Amino acid sequence: MGHAYPMRAIWKGAVSFGLVSVPVKLYAATESHDVSFRQVHAKDGGRIKYQRVCSLDGEEVAYADIAKGYETEDGEMVILTDDDMADLPSTSSREIAVEKFVPRDQIDPLLFEKSYYLEPEGAGAKPYALLRQALLDADRMAVVTVALRQRTSIAVLRVKDDVIVLQTMMWPDEIRTPDFSVEPGDVKDSEVKMAQMLVETLAGDFDASEFEDDYAGAVEALVKSKIEGGEIKRTETSTKTSGEVVDLLAALQKSVAAAKSARGEETDEPAAKKTAAKKSTAAKKAPAKKAPAKKTAAKKTAAKKTAAKKAPAKKAPAKKQAKKAS
Repeated sequence: MGHAYPMRAIWKGAVSFGLVSVPVKLYAATESHDVSFRQVHAKDGGRIKYQRVCSLDGEEVAYADIAKGYETEDGEMVILTDDDMADLPSTSSREIAVEKFVPRDQIDPLLFEKSYYLEPEGAGAKPYALLRQALLDADRMAVVTVALRQRTSIAVLRVKDDVIVLQTMMWPDEIRTPDFSVEPGDVKDSEVKMAQMLVETLAGDFDASEFEDDYAGAVEALVKSKIEGGEIKRTETSTKTSGEVVDLLAALQKSVAAAKSARGEETDEPAAKKTAAKKSTAAKKAPAKKAPAKKTAAKKTAAKKTAAKKAPAKKAPAKKQAKKAS
């Protein structure tokens, strides 16, 4: 259900260490594949709208009339104007300045925030390779300062698969200290040995491909089964909200046309006539049986549920949906 988009540079600048300058482009190294849902009205599928309403006078506030407010500890609200914000310390520097090279184990992973790929630009290929080799040979990370979104951040440079990665970090005062302590307790030698045996039994190398997002897969299988069963809310504005909704409606039309064609019935609706010609394409997209093999018990349960819904969905709901379309 996700979409793959081409990588686009979000920042251009230069890495500087000593008298060496490396012109680079910055790319986001990660993207979220978390499942997102819309908040809708349960009875008709209408999208829920939110209005900007003032808590004091109850009136809706235009976007142009919204300002930044800083709330003090005693509940007072200080309003900051655009001029106030312009006076705050900010920088538009395009430099990634190497401050020092430090051992990797001195930086707690808890500090890491966002990751970016650095690509050499123009004449930067040679000094880029020089910096990359220096990082590898020293087995260290470079601590740098960089201005992203007009605010200076601390970050590190390290090498991953021959590419230099920049990882921004939290400021030290942004790391919380746990307000509880854990006592070691009375641990017996036999228990320690048993724990060590467990570690040895489960010891291995990390391979991310061994893990799978079963929740996202189960949601996708559930949505497919509902599409095939005609369980979809068709609203007047649904085709204008997003491309995803348009795709769902198209899949539904193809499912209806394919079901009627399989029974030898004529598809008299214009939309159905168009989609019947694409029956092979719909057949490739529709069946949930070709989803990746399920590894967990939860996935098997989800697959059984969708299979149970799938059988009756090709008969009665398809006819009802065809009648509604006519």
